[in-house]
Amino acid sequence: MAEAAATPARRSGGGAAAALPSWSGTALRLVVSIAVTLFGLMALTFLIGRLLPLDPVAAILGDNATQEAYEAMRAQLGLDQPLWIQFGRYVGDVLRLDFGTALTTGKPVLEDIARVFPATIELATVGILIGTGLGIPLGVLAAAHRDTPLDYFVRIFGLLGYSTPNFWLGLMGLVLFYANLGWVGGPGRIDTAYQWDIEPVTDLLLLDTAMAGQWEIFRNVLSHIILPASILGFGALAYISRMTRSFMLEQLAQEYVIAARVKGLSWMRTVWVHAFRNVVVQVITVVALAYAFLLEGAVLTETVFAWPGFGRYLTNALLAGDMNAVVACTLLVGIIFVALNLLADLLYRLLDPRTR
Repeated sequence: MAEAAATPARRSGGGAAAALPSWSGTALRLVVSIAVTLFGLMALTFLIGRLLPLDPVAAILGDNATQEAYEAMRAQLGLDQPLWIQFGRYVGDVLRLDFGTALTTGKPVLEDIARVFPATIELATVGILIGTGLGIPLGVLAAAHRDTPLDYFVRIFGLLGYSTPNFWLGLMGLVLFYANLGWVGGPGRIDTAYQWDIEPVTDLLLLDTAMAGQWEIFRNVLSHIILPASILGFGALAYISRMTRSFMLEQLAQEYVIAARVKGLSWMRTVWVHAFRNVVVQVITVVALAYAFLLEGAVLTETVFAWPGFGRYLTNALLAGDMNAVVACTLLVGIIFVALNLLADLLYRLLDPRTR
């Protein structure tokens, strides 16, 4: 009997021991996958830097440089070396987080990105909160009331969000809500009168002013961000509501929904408690992708609103032929997508036991 009692214990211990290699193997595959993805991303950004019709030497010296000066600068930048040597040097620089100096500012590119990126994070975060807070309920309600006026309204609203250019919405919003009605602040992140009164901690102005209790400045910052964030959120809302509606329609056609109704549950309780719970993981993935698109796709919005963020910095770098900044920004965009996809996958495994 003692031997029989010990058998399950040994089996249990063996199961726990077997689980460790399984988890370690999963972690190893994840690390290898990330490493291969980032290496491919570095190779892609390197090729972009070489294939774009922009000459970094001419951007540095100007069009009136002599041939001798041109060749000397080309050798100094290492552009006279074979491509494989240039790529090896580029990989080494990236691993050291050395992206060179930006031509437009004369400062290290990484320092420039650290300065402008918080503005884009703040804008995209407010935008995704608007898009998620409205997009998910609208998508669920449209699916729950399929082929009704509400459903048609959500679908048309989403179609407008996909098809209307952000720069046009931005210009019309400034004309209406800023110039005519005066409901929102103008271009920029904050009025000039307030910008020196903020003690930067995170460089997220809403957060910094709230932590400092500077509520008058907080309202001023909010008045500036609400319009561009709403325009970005409009596009995210269209995508999130459309995908949520699609996921919900699939779930509402399942047999467990009919069983819940037969048991006497109300329609909205069945929709929100049972059906929506089964699409939460998919919706999280959609929201993560939408957030990534907002972080890298705010170029036109930031340009229209003179928003000193990442998108505007990248636009100025492209116009100036600043290849160091262009390549670094492109690599950062790719890393953002990889990181948010990884986060969505981890949340998928955490929230859905079937994937473990």
